[in-house]
Amino acid sequence: MARRGDDARRLTAPGEDAGADFVREVMRADPGRLAVLATVRDLGLADGWVAAGFVRAAVWDALHGFEASTPVEDIDVIYFDPHRATPAADRAAEAALARAMPDRPWSVRNQARMHARNGDRPYRSSADAMMHWLETPTAVGVALAGDGSIEVLAPFGLGDLLGMVIRPTPHARSSRMAAFRQRLEAKPWLKQWPLARLAGVSCCELAC
Repeated sequence: MARRGDDARRLTAPGEDAGADFVREVMRADPGRLAVLATVRDLGLADGWVAAGFVRAAVWDALHGFEASTPVEDIDVIYFDPHRATPAADRAAEAALARAMPDRPWSVRNQARMHARNGDRPYRSSADAMMHWLETPTAVGVALAGDGSIEVLAPFGLGDLLGMVIRPTPHARSSRMAAFRQRLEAKPWLKQWPLARLAGVSCCELAC
C-alpha cells in the first residue's frame, strides 16, 4: 500500500493497543473481510483504508455475539491523493476492485475532493477527512500492510466503537447536527445492534 498521510502515522491513541488488537482479531476471524483488505491493498491507493460500516458492523456483531455477519450497504474504501481528485478516478478504482471481487458493494472516495461536497476546508489526509465525518464509531479504518499486519486508523480513538456508542463528532456538533439527525433516522443501527446506545446529544437536539 502506498505511503500514508503524515497525520495518519499515530494510528491509535496511547493505551488503546488492546482495543486495536481486538479490531484486528475481528478482521482476521472473517475470511471475507481479509480478502477485501488484501484486494484493496493490492490496488495501491495512497493513504488507503477500508472504513466506516465495514469496521463498525464487524466489531458490533462480534460484541453482540452474532453468528452471522450483518450485511453492509457499501464497502467504503477511502484514500487521499490530490493528484487523482476526480470522480472518474474513483470510478476507475471501483471498477478495478469489482474485477477482482465481483458482487461486492464497492464505494471508493478520494478524500482529497470530498471537502467540496461537505462544504469544509480542504482535507490534509484520510485521517483529517475522517475527523469531519458525523459519528465517532464510524470514523475508524483498517488496512492490510505488505507484511500481513493490520493497521487501525482511529482519529477519535476506539472507545466509542468498542463501547457501542453512537456519538456526534465535534465537527458534527459544531456545524452538521441536521445531517447527524438525518443519519440516525435513516440508519437502523439501534435495532440491528440493541446493545448500542446514543450519547453526546440531548433530546432537544434530536427533536430540533
